[in-house]
Amino acid sequence: MKLNNLGKTLYPIVLVHGIGFRDNKYLNYWGRIPKSLESLGATIFYGNQDSWGSVKGNAQTLKTTIERILLEEKVDKVNIIAHSKGGIDARYMISSLEMAPFVSSLTTIASPHHGSKAIDVLSKFPKILIRLAGFFVNLWFRILGDKNPDFLSTIDLLNTKTMEEFNLENKDIEGVYYQSFGFQMKRSFSDIFLFFTHAIIKIIDGDNDGIVSMNSSVWTNFHGPLTGQNWRGVSHLDEVDFRRMNFRKKNNKSGITDIREVYIEIIKDLKAMNF
Repeated sequence: MKLNNLGKTLYPIVLVHGIGFRDNKYLNYWGRIPKSLESLGATIFYGNQDSWGSVKGNAQTLKTTIERILLEEKVDKVNIIAHSKGGIDARYMISSLEMAPFVSSLTTIASPHHGSKAIDVLSKFPKILIRLAGFFVNLWFRILGDKNPDFLSTIDLLNTKTMEEFNLENKDIEGVYYQSFGFQMKRSFSDIFLFFTHAIIKIIDGDNDGIVSMNSSVWTNFHGPLTGQNWRGVSHLDEVDFRRMNFRKKNNKSGITDIREVYIEIIKDLKAMNF
């Protein structure tokens, strides 16, 4: 992929990760994306919130991180690009923690803005099983570095009814530019790690990327559905360059060949809008 220097956006970029992973120096959640953006002149920072933290807890961490960035970089605002639940953390921070004056834009990548019908089904399982799963998830991720993992809170938030209430309480704030992106796998066996989840969500809620349905990823200024040129489409893991590889070489077909192209276009657009 040919990279041409774009220069910095007016405000630095903060990448906010989703569930199950942390911002790790040696195993970057975002694959090749940060280095590609930095090579174009972008200034990149990370949210550094917990992998299984509650939205409120993660939003507070994100607020602290951004306040530090504003001070160190001597800037007035930041641009946020958030993947999956990270987009929900960021929205709560902007709307409920009085951080709108310090955020120029929020770009969400496959964030579950309208919850998950699959979570609705899961929530009907015996409570003791859900609490037991929560105990082990919290224990494991605390060992991995989470300060306050909260599996139960996260699962509860991501049901459709709770997210409906969340959206009423955390509306877009004037002065912040919002945009959202949605992706889809072309078939369940497109991603071996997400085969089962894609098949289930496909039945319950239609097209999806293996974790988040297209319906749920739709928010303000929506771009999608986006898919790849190859037979696989784009999975939830592909969206953050999990495999560190392109989808296929360019040809005359439409579709994404390299996930970095999406982020580069985002940076180009933010720069054009003087963000």
